[in-house]
Amino acid sequence: MINNYNEFKQFISNLTTNPKLLLHACCAPCSSHTLFLLAPYFDITIFYSNDNIFPMEEFQKRIEEIRNFVKNAKLDVKVVADDYDYKRFLEAVRGLENLGERSKRCYNCYSLRLERAALYAKENKFDFFTTTLSISPYKVTSWINEIGYNLEKKYNIKYLFSDFKKEDGYKDSIKLSSEYNLYRQDYCGCAFSKHEKEERTK
Repeated sequence: MINNYNEFKQFISNLTTNPKLLLHACCAPCSSHTLFLLAPYFDITIFYSNDNIFPMEEFQKRIEEIRNFVKNAKLDVKVVADDYDYKRFLEAVRGLENLGERSKRCYNCYSLRLERAALYAKENKFDFFTTTLSISPYKVTSWINEIGYNLEKKYNIKYLFSDFKKEDGYKDSIKLSSEYNLYRQDYCGCAFSKHEKEERTK
């Protein structure tokens, strides 16, 4: 098990093949730095599974932006979109709706999306799965990795340690977003985070 970013960097630098990696992605900006970091070492498929995103138009906008970024950056990366089911997200966070960001609501949201990724990776014979979520300073990285390793045990599919905000990863994603003219959303994705953002800016 990889426990920190230094161990992660050592692990990928020692790879002698290009393992198949399923990379759960939430949006193009978060994918940008992560893809450039991982592409030399892995055969990557992006898995866009985000039942939390609201409304449907936002869900579609983000997946199209990922596809455009991969094309414009000339990355040899496949993109797979999971089906969209907002009710599935609402069920996952039932009773937690008003807890705010970085709460149990978010933990359950991470769990929902990462489990969808783990199942897809297992069913389609990937070597690893991971997520771009940890690039955000607003996400709890320790929770993301805890969930990932629990799913590794549950489904017998390897989880790749994730802390992509390291080495100024978040700052680089902002730079790349500007360079590629990427749409950067101003809320996490769910209706609750959108409402909370609007309340803070009143």
